Amino acid sequence: MRGSVTVHMAASADMIWDLVSDVTRVGEFSPETFEAEWLGGAGSPEAGARFRRHVWRNGRGPVYWTVCTVAACDPGREFAFTVAGPGGKTVNTWRYQLEPAADGTDITESFELPDTLLTRLYWMVAGSARGRTNMNSMRVTPEKMKAVVETVGRSR
Repeated sequence: MRGSVTVHMAASADMIWDLVSDVTRVGEFSPETFEAEWLGGAGSPEAGARFRRHVWRNGRGPVYWTVCTVAACDPGREFAFTVAGPGGKTVNTWRYQLEPAADGTDITESFELPDTLLTRLYWMVAGSARGRTNMNSMRVTPEKMKAVVETVGRSR
């Protein structure tokens, strides 16, 4: 009930951090989440800050909002958030980890569902299809970010 994808980018961790932690830019990169906004007066990432994402499930529907909470906020290193489901319980955790490399940064995007009876049942029924969708999305999102940071890096 988890997966990850790592992409190498010829850019600094700080440049990449600016993209992964700015939830208002998610629509530029994600194939499912087309917009997001900070909630409760938050305007930037910090642990405990809340935001909501407008999701187009599987790129075809349904369309709905999810409320998220920043779970990890370590500039240049890690950004993670939980997604609240019914009753406010965490249904997924998304994480971006940045690791400096010789000529840039490796970024790992991952998801992890909590180990509960409900998520185990969900994964048994829809896991293979949803897992493929998540893996494909996790390839698209960082590749789009890579195009942005590497283009900016070349123009400097």
